[in-house]
Amino acid sequence: MSQISLTRDPMRPVRTWLWCVAALVAVTVIVGGATRLTGSGLSITEWRPVTGIIPPLTTADWLLEFDKYRQIPQFLVLNPDMTLGGFQFIYWWEWSHRMLGRLIGLAFIVPFGIFWARGVIDRALAWKLGGLFVLGGIQGTIGWWMVASGLAERTDVSQYRLAIHLTVACIILSAIVAVAVSLRGRTPDMVLRRTRAIAIAVLVLVFVQIFLGALVAKTSAGLTFNTWPLMDGRIIPPFEQLLPMQPLWTNFFENVMTVQFTHRMVAYLLFAVALIHALDLHRTGPVPAAQRAITLFALVTGQAALGVITLLWISPLWLSLLHQAGAVLVLVAATSHVTQMSAQAAKP
Repeated sequence: MSQISLTRDPMRPVRTWLWCVAALVAVTVIVGGATRLTGSGLSITEWRPVTGIIPPLTTADWLLEFDKYRQIPQFLVLNPDMTLGGFQFIYWWEWSHRMLGRLIGLAFIVPFGIFWARGVIDRALAWKLGGLFVLGGIQGTIGWWMVASGLAERTDVSQYRLAIHLTVACIILSAIVAVAVSLRGRTPDMVLRRTRAIAIAVLVLVFVQIFLGALVAKTSAGLTFNTWPLMDGRIIPPFEQLLPMQPLWTNFFENVMTVQFTHRMVAYLLFAVALIHALDLHRTGPVPAAQRAITLFALVTGQAALGVITLLWISPLWLSLLHQAGAVLVLVAATSHVTQMSAQAAKP
């Protein structure tokens, strides 16, 4: 029976595998958010891809790791009173995040080799999956590049590097989902070129918003201006407050007010474009694409509401992680939606 099932749909095991890997990536993104919010990202001060799998096992091992942490500015400036127990708490968060990254690599390469050896994966698909594996390796390097920014002169990691690290993780997640959906063997929904272009615009805006969300989180912008819809008493704060830094572009990365304001404005834009897209497909069809667009708009709306609540409640840990999980869900839905559409020219 299993042979018959495999013959009928040889890609089903591959899709299942890819969705499992995508789920692991999503969990890693959320655990990464917890690592950041708990200030745990700098607790492991060395990059040991192989030997780092084994955590400290004895009191002497723990004291050695703690001593390494006590040499960096984060401990000296922010946590000089930290106990060994406090260090163990943040260490386990960072260790779990790194272990998940290793687990993703293992969960990817082993089944990939098996499918390739059995001839289930053709050359074109193998190139796509091989590219994803390489990108995953680059992501690990980016992660260490991010951590290294906080070990010498800073008490935390660079918001620039954090935003890049999160965005690349989401690119990997989106790419895995796109490949998995494309292997369903179904004919894509034919939509107008304009309609698919708007769907792609929604997806791009989701990526931009995730990048901006990382900046908000890293600069602690979510802990300030905790009112909505007004920000510091206005819809649009004065430009002298939004753009006081020189050069001007640094305001969008380092000015807390500008970072949060930009995140708000892109949220409004994403909401509007997702609504336009849903209404457009509701009018022009086809029905499956219209249903997905409406679902996507509902998810965007829910995520926006969750963002407002997170802001008003001054970003408690559990709510911030729920908001990050919501972003992942919107990204997966937007990616799947775009992948299932094929553009056609408008009728004369």
